[in-house]
Amino acid sequence: MIGGDDMKKVELLSGVGDLETLEMAVKCGADAVYLSLKDYGARKYAKNFTLSELEDAVKYCHLYGVSVYVTVNTLIHDDEVDDLIDTVSKLYDIGVDALIMQDIGMINLVKSIFPNINIHVSTQAHNCSKECVSLLESLGVSRVVLARELSLSEIKEINTDLELEVFIHGALCVSYSGQCLISSKMFGRSGNRGECAGVCRFLFDLYRNNNKKSSGYLLSTKDLFAGKLIGDLISSGVKSLKIEGRMKSKYYVGVVTKFYRTLIDKYYNGEELSFTEDDYTDLLTVFNREFTCGFLGNDNDIVNDKTCNHQGSLVGEVIDVGKRIKIKLSKSLTQGDGIRFSNGEGMICNYIYDSKGLYINKALKSNIVYLDNKVNLKELGLVYKTIDVSLNKRMDELPDKKIPVFFRFEASLGKNIVASIKCDDDVIELSSLVSEKAINSPTTKEDVVKRLSKLGNTPFVINDCFVSIDDNIFIPVKVLNDIRRNLVDKLITLRENKSYNKVINEYVNKPNCIKETNEISFLVRNEKQLKYLLSKNVCIYVEDYSLYEKYKNSNVFYRPYRCSNDNNKCNNCLITNNGYLLNKYSKSVIDIYMNVYNKYSLNYYERFGYKVGLSPELGIDDIENLIASYKDSYKNSPNVEVLVYGMLELMIMKYCPINKNVNSKCYLCKTNNYYLDDKKGDKFKLLGDNSHKVRVMDYQTIDLIDSIDTLKSIGVYNFRIDLLDEDDKELEQLLNRLSIV
Repeated sequence: MIGGDDMKKVELLSGVGDLETLEMAVKCGADAVYLSLKDYGARKYAKNFTLSELEDAVKYCHLYGVSVYVTVNTLIHDDEVDDLIDTVSKLYDIGVDALIMQDIGMINLVKSIFPNINIHVSTQAHNCSKECVSLLESLGVSRVVLARELSLSEIKEINTDLELEVFIHGALCVSYSGQCLISSKMFGRSGNRGECAGVCRFLFDLYRNNNKKSSGYLLSTKDLFAGKLIGDLISSGVKSLKIEGRMKSKYYVGVVTKFYRTLIDKYYNGEELSFTEDDYTDLLTVFNREFTCGFLGNDNDIVNDKTCNHQGSLVGEVIDVGKRIKIKLSKSLTQGDGIRFSNGEGMICNYIYDSKGLYINKALKSNIVYLDNKVNLKELGLVYKTIDVSLNKRMDELPDKKIPVFFRFEASLGKNIVASIKCDDDVIELSSLVSEKAINSPTTKEDVVKRLSKLGNTPFVINDCFVSIDDNIFIPVKVLNDIRRNLVDKLITLRENKSYNKVINEYVNKPNCIKETNEISFLVRNEKQLKYLLSKNVCIYVEDYSLYEKYKNSNVFYRPYRCSNDNNKCNNCLITNNGYLLNKYSKSVIDIYMNVYNKYSLNYYERFGYKVGLSPELGIDDIENLIASYKDSYKNSPNVEVLVYGMLELMIMKYCPINKNVNSKCYLCKTNNYYLDDKKGDKFKLLGDNSHKVRVMDYQTIDLIDSIDTLKSIGVYNFRIDLLDEDDKELEQLLNRLSIV
């Protein structure tokens, strides 16, 4: 249900995409699962659940004491809000344990309507610092899913009453989550709307000026593996350890969940946190793009630029090639296994032959086998197993999970029999027939325990049984069996149908005291641009703090780092992440990268800035609908800012492709022209900042200056220009187009 007591141990949380995968996760030891409906989840292309399927899933999970969290973590348009609230209400009725949400406006709205609902703030909300976590506490959420770029030491510094969730295994995003616009810009598929096209898995060339420096999958991350960090994570006080898997097979989810379940149990049993080579091989086999402990373990080498595909586990070596491929095995190989060769080609082993040319269905380590050359392989090299049918069979044959229960049974002559069953905090008690005096063979304690223990194919197994029974009592076997069945049936019903107090409030629109302004703002990248604009009738946003200090003025705003805490002090601030909202400024503006998509987010951020930048993912029609909806609800006009000229920051990364592929020396990006080419001639400039983050800039310049009159007609009066390397002449042309002197 929504709400409930904290668990004492760290939670193992597995992502699941359908009911079959969910059942595997539960069987393999997940304490909780997270999943999505068909809409509003950040993995739109997973199979996902209908409401009816979700209801069955919640009953199943709650029976086994497993929590269910539902992702509602996309950005929401105003015309979707009513349907979203209706969906949340249905989720509440079904009894989900928490919602996972990104949109700050929707979090605030949902908590206002359903005050005792549990909300976990998605990593998509850009939870990149302890200051961000502090801000989220004020929203009444219960948990924060931390950015995957945080190190273990940074996590330990977060002092909060909120639960903290950390990602420990699976696919990584190269960009900070919630801060990636590249899929949206290139394909009209927004990652913030669950439609990511996986552009980071594409091939790119890295250039300095016109000289190619490197080529490959330059943004394709390895998969996270935190198996060696589990002890440190648990001791840090983290509440939940999360496994990715909503678009993976049930075997992937099962193997990975089982692996980490074993490690976590070893921690609490005081055992050494070790794992076998076979266990690790199973992880490699079900899926990997190579493993890294990521920024969590201070590993900056997070990209596998050779391939973006599943690598599998080493199974042997090609030692000859012809009509058949000759392989010397380092691991066993079974008919039906999937393999991949060093050149990237892969196939299923439909037929395996021994050295005599005889068909076999399995070969062991060190054997030499032959396979039909279905992929026209020509070169020698290594062979990797990508599907292991024996492993899959072992997973399918795992026994169902059993939940320990405690029975209590009391019977005295002439009194009703009193029996109870306890599972976790759930207790069922029954009072039945009056106990009768035995004529021949009295019922013994052993007889009672024997009958109560016959739990068969129920989800329960007896853990302990207290029996108090007079020596001269007879209780028929049928009565004992009926008592057991009734207790078990009622316990199942209780656990599947948790009841809770659903509180619903009416949401009241609370307008802010906002004054409309008519301003043109320029984001400058260097001192020359700043000096040129200083005397103009414009606002200036500057990223270099030394320039802000040097030219501090009422119309100059400091833009702090987007993805970390910036302790530089300023009076005027362009707020770039939620952590800065707690600071007090003379004047502040909300940056366009704060993902303001709807009137509720706009209304929330108005409390912190006199202007609110709207998401650059919104088109003019979207902006018109947002402003009209805002006016209808709050009976006044918002004061918004819209980007009308400039190159978008499509990604912001802690990883630096220049450092990895050219030189480990930092700041090359600030003094040289480095860019990524997508093999189609589109050039994405790499732009560093003073916090050692790298931005992937758009290859096209947005130019909506000619649409300013249209924007004014729908209620936009503040316009932003993002400069890159424009010189004085280009600045003069921009000012002329904007009618600024």
